[in-house]
Amino acid sequence: MQFKFTTSGESHGKALVAIIEGVPAGLPIDTKAIDHELWRRQQGYGRGGRMKIETDTVEILSGVRHGKALGSPICLMIKNDDFVHWTEIMSSEAVEEAPKNPRIVTRPRPGHADLAGGQKYKTRDLRDILERASARETAARVACGAVAKQLLAAFGIDVKSHVIKLGHVQAVPLWRTWEEISAIPTDSPLNCADDTAQKEMIKLVDETKTAGDTLGGIFEIVARGLPVGLGSHTSWEDKLDGRIARAIMSIHAVKAVEIGEGVANAGRPGSQVHDEIFFGESADAGTSAFHRPTNRAGGLEGGITNGEELRVRGYKKPIATLRKALHSVDINTKEADLAAFERSDITAVPAAGVIGEAMLAIVLANSMREKFGGDSLEEMRRNYDGYREQVAEY
Repeated sequence: MQFKFTTSGESHGKALVAIIEGVPAGLPIDTKAIDHELWRRQQGYGRGGRMKIETDTVEILSGVRHGKALGSPICLMIKNDDFVHWTEIMSSEAVEEAPKNPRIVTRPRPGHADLAGGQKYKTRDLRDILERASARETAARVACGAVAKQLLAAFGIDVKSHVIKLGHVQAVPLWRTWEEISAIPTDSPLNCADDTAQKEMIKLVDETKTAGDTLGGIFEIVARGLPVGLGSHTSWEDKLDGRIARAIMSIHAVKAVEIGEGVANAGRPGSQVHDEIFFGESADAGTSAFHRPTNRAGGLEGGITNGEELRVRGYKKPIATLRKALHSVDINTKEADLAAFERSDITAVPAAGVIGEAMLAIVLANSMREKFGGDSLEEMRRNYDGYREQVAEY
């Protein structure tokens, strides 16, 4: 049994649609919780004008009855409020006359999919590429991730994120405990657990906006309450760290992924890297009495969860759409020109953290479904409880 999803939709099309499979029957589905995650994705100091246009909410089209999953595919829809201004340009029907302002894009943006996509799909209007390549698609992922989070929560698993670096602030990425991350206010401008660092980040965002530039950074996602044994060492495609890396790397503008202290560990001797193992009485019934005083591995060993907190970092490059446009070439005239610009964020690292939560939750939900199966939530929970007893007795 797998938890999987697919999305459809363009940035300025009618709507984003997602279909989720593998949700066990009987799982309570909270629409307000999905809307809250969509709201979180739109927050963050340095976001652009699109966030003022859209008020994302989800509509469940199928797969849920009276607030509970039926066990069949769940279809979600998020309408694009801005479509009203793009009705002719983004029409799915053939048009007799070209729109008065077709907004054709022929000047590719460096760092975006525009040129490579145009060459691949042989289109002379790069809007055919940028509409789907836009990070607007991640709203659908966040909705799917919100359902995954609800499945994980049924087993006491929680997922959170925080910003640990923005531009050159901090020189050394922040490390914070689960409690400190949990204490970040919902209205935090940049979802950062350090007030002093956050103020410096806000100042940097303002300076970057004035310069017409953009900023990248690092976000960290932490999952707590995971059982020992998700993932496997037996095959490359079953190793959980590989699946996580793929999921986080698939987020727009993410160019590197780190698990635990992977980057720093590469320069340390083994004695300062590997987490020593001890055995003692477990305070939590149903959990392993084996424990590690450190967690440099980030909760994964050999592609398998080891019961510690799972810590994953995504490294996000600056957004490719700059107000102070970079040098480009018109694909039709081949003349030098500046890259196209419509609107852009200065930074979206906090939003990337929310998207990262969604993608990690989806990967973990899939691993839970693979391991514990069950057509219904009740059956899955019985399998889970039996396994916890096995681990506790080891």
